[in-house]
Amino acid sequence: MKKNFILALLVILVAVASCSFTNKSFENDDKDKLLLDLITYVLERGHYEPKDLNDNFSSNVFDDFIDIVDPTKRYFLESDIREFEKYRFMIDDEIKNTDITFFNAVYQRLMVRMEEAKEIYKEVLAEPFDYTLDETINIDYENQEFAANKKQLKERWRKQLKYNTLTVFENKVDNRISDANQEANVDSETILAFNDIPTNVDKIATEQEAREVTKNTLDEFFDFVDDLERKDWFVQYLNTIVEEFDPHTFYFAPEEKERFDIGMSGKFEGIGARLQKKPEGAKIVEIISGGPVWRDQTLEVGDEILKVGQQGEEPIDIVGMRLDDAIKLIKGPKGTTVDLTVRKVDGTIQIVSIVRDVVELEESYAKSATIDSDDHKYGLINLPKFYVDFEDYTERNAATDVAKEVERLKEAGAEGIILDLRDNGGGSLKTVVEMAGLFIKDGPIVQVRSSGQRKEVHEDKDERIQWDGPLVILVNELSASASEILAAAMQDYKRAVIIGSKQTFGKGTVQNVIPLDNIVRSNDQGDLGAIKLTTQKFYRINGGSTQLEGVKSDIVMPDKYSYIDLGERDQQNPLGWDKITPADYKIWDGYIDFETAVANSKKRMENNPQIKLIEENAKWIKAQQDENVISLNYDAYVQKAEEAKKQSDKFKTLRDYDSKLSFGSLKYETELFTQDSVLREKRDRWHKDLARDIYVEEAVNVLKDLHLNNIKQQERKLASVKG
Repeated sequence: MKKNFILALLVILVAVASCSFTNKSFENDDKDKLLLDLITYVLERGHYEPKDLNDNFSSNVFDDFIDIVDPTKRYFLESDIREFEKYRFMIDDEIKNTDITFFNAVYQRLMVRMEEAKEIYKEVLAEPFDYTLDETINIDYENQEFAANKKQLKERWRKQLKYNTLTVFENKVDNRISDANQEANVDSETILAFNDIPTNVDKIATEQEAREVTKNTLDEFFDFVDDLERKDWFVQYLNTIVEEFDPHTFYFAPEEKERFDIGMSGKFEGIGARLQKKPEGAKIVEIISGGPVWRDQTLEVGDEILKVGQQGEEPIDIVGMRLDDAIKLIKGPKGTTVDLTVRKVDGTIQIVSIVRDVVELEESYAKSATIDSDDHKYGLINLPKFYVDFEDYTERNAATDVAKEVERLKEAGAEGIILDLRDNGGGSLKTVVEMAGLFIKDGPIVQVRSSGQRKEVHEDKDERIQWDGPLVILVNELSASASEILAAAMQDYKRAVIIGSKQTFGKGTVQNVIPLDNIVRSNDQGDLGAIKLTTQKFYRINGGSTQLEGVKSDIVMPDKYSYIDLGERDQQNPLGWDKITPADYKIWDGYIDFETAVANSKKRMENNPQIKLIEENAKWIKAQQDENVISLNYDAYVQKAEEAKKQSDKFKTLRDYDSKLSFGSLKYETELFTQDSVLREKRDRWHKDLARDIYVEEAVNVLKDLHLNNIKQQERKLASVKG
């Protein structure tokens, strides 16, 4: 089963809440049982949509916990699972009675099986692999059965280790051939069959070296496992229970709570990416604006990290490793290099070196550019997140900054504005409401409902309109939470045209963080950590929830994620979509023939070769991700890799697109360039990227249509007055 341990918190509003639960006495000398009692109590009384602790719930916890401790099914045997089966429908009763017998049984057997696994991998790697055999491995672990016996389990390990070693062997062979060609001043990229590998490459020695690399990787992995304490595994069990309620409810052990606080403060160190646990490794689910990965532009959301190496050292395989341990390998001091072996979103394998650094917070803030197209000038505002200082709202925040950028673009003569919310994972609710108010006179922006309570309507009460001209909002599958609220409100008012993916992320829930120490009157067990709890849902002003369905674009443009699972619907146990009564609001009357602007856009895209290539790329990526059977034959493996590389290179031409639009910085920024050459370089690079962006180009075309509509409407109003 899929199990998502998301370090990436796409949070629309996170408040550290003091406990308002009814008083209850929590007395237990066993910290594990105390935590179970506390967490269950909070979930039942505080969660937006509490689950019944019944046999169905128990069965789900059973499957998910087995999956999280053995995701690749290389530890437990079928006999172990049969033995555990007696607990399948008892876990709900155990929870109610503060009993942890199921956890103890699984944990104790896991420790035994891991010790046995150490012997298995050493035995397997002591013998050479034959890469001329026609063998395959199926990496669809989710749908595999557990091994029937130890012989079958060893065979499973053998194939997995052969696969891991094949990638190392192929890289070593390729590097040695390249080195030899350089010495001989020969330029050749011919793919060689196993039997055609030149004699100056010692295949036997190279294969042995590759096995040694794999062995060292496993040694390192089990060193990590040996350092884990029972409490670390128990936290995983608690979160298996907690995440049955929804994917954003999560228990933080004390050290994890500290990391969460750092993350919410906006101070990110390391490579600047948030990761999600997957059986195959660690999947990148968000790239932090201004961080090393963002600046490097080599990695992207959807890529999976398979191995981690430290500045030229042999990499450590993180497949099956706990996410926290993988992150410890990836993080490191500023200025050091980490080498990541990555399966790209298109299926190709690459080694990417990233220099660790501190995220440049400035790049998380709103920034704008002018756009010159023919004799017209437009403006674009890029907003990476809805930032705010929760301790002092008068400090810099997204709404105030966007208002400043709008004013500057007006002074520069912009005839229309593009608000770019692509990859914006959310942030502060207050800033969304204020920002929406920049574009309408007044009225409701979003509705919020708590469990069993009446809805609250958050309104813009300021009748001033900062921008009444044409407005386009760009979104994609990674636009979440606050981004979805703003896009939904502007869509419901018919104030803006939404351009982008078929739908946005679909996160329409609010979380509160509750320190468990606040609930216990007296505690001798030390820091108990905290629980992040889903307590509310957001609804559009038309009554529909943004949960699961997100915001559907008025103009759908394909991108590389069009056919793969991404968003709230890909999470485990998401809350469902529903609808409440709409708020009282009036449609924006600033444009006429809104539908024609949308229809014109769709016509432009029908025969656009760049759009067709993007669509083809998206389908190819989907096909690559669906391919789970991999050849362990050297010739077939390298041939497949070469075909994938050629196809990937074909789609790299998408980056060569030129919209012929001209982008520039506003006057206040150009004045800063004389003292800040780094800022100039950042903006130059950004403008070059915008010029290659067909989504921005189409947004400009839509602004032209909307501007023309605006002029026609003004002429009609004047004619009416004169009559």
